[in-house]
Amino acid sequence: MKSIASRQHPVVRAFRALAAEPDPAGVRLLLDGAHQVREARAAGLGFDAVAVASSRLETSTEEADLARGLEQSGVDVYAVGDRVLSAISPVRTPSGITAVARRIPLDAAEVCQGRAGFLVVAVDVQDAGNLGALIRAAEAGGATAVLVCGASASPFSWKALRGSMGSALRLPVAHGLDVMHAVRCLTGAGVKTVAAVPRGGRPPDAIDWTGRVALLVGGEGAGLGDEVAAQCDDRVTIPMTPPVESLNVAVAAAILVYAARRQRV
Repeated sequence: MKSIASRQHPVVRAFRALAAEPDPAGVRLLLDGAHQVREARAAGLGFDAVAVASSRLETSTEEADLARGLEQSGVDVYAVGDRVLSAISPVRTPSGITAVARRIPLDAAEVCQGRAGFLVVAVDVQDAGNLGALIRAAEAGGATAVLVCGASASPFSWKALRGSMGSALRLPVAHGLDVMHAVRCLTGAGVKTVAAVPRGGRPPDAIDWTGRVALLVGGEGAGLGDEVAAQCDDRVTIPMTPPVESLNVAVAAAILVYAARRQRV
């Protein structure tokens, strides 16, 4: 197994660059921890490089098993000391294995026009952790794809990937469309659009969630804009007991996804 002793090594710099700024195309992904690396491998993603703590190779650990298995399949795997790993890993306390994986990007317009039965559209979700949790809830509740629109965080940043717990590696996720373009695209493809609004919408169980449906949820603070909601086929509002007026976007999305699931399963 190759080793890296310097924090200035080109591989280290490549890891650090992805930690600072995610790949805008969503092709190269920075993964931290055995869980994410294992999920990426199970999803059939390729790997550019893997760094594993030398200390994890001294005994039988999950990180060691993953590293050796990936090396045997032809991946460049590097054994690194704690100082180098702390430079490579994006988290404050490195977990022992970090990787740069590679995925094939999806075209957002093709996802709109495709045969996906239940899409979740995240609009202006700026917190990467919230976006990752939303993607995780979407997969758990049976969504078939996620579109990330507007001023949202990258769904393929390390924080969003960590929050999704592997869901963003399995579920079709596309980003880059303007939200109004996405709504027109969905409507043109015969997909019913449902806007989540804080007030004035119908209760979740009053919505017809069957058939091809897209649920649009807005980001922190302002939520969906009135212009976007006005272009949708229906509006849904989660009933809340005063004085609570809003929910975290990932929580709200999970409630609505599971309301849809009750009709779709």
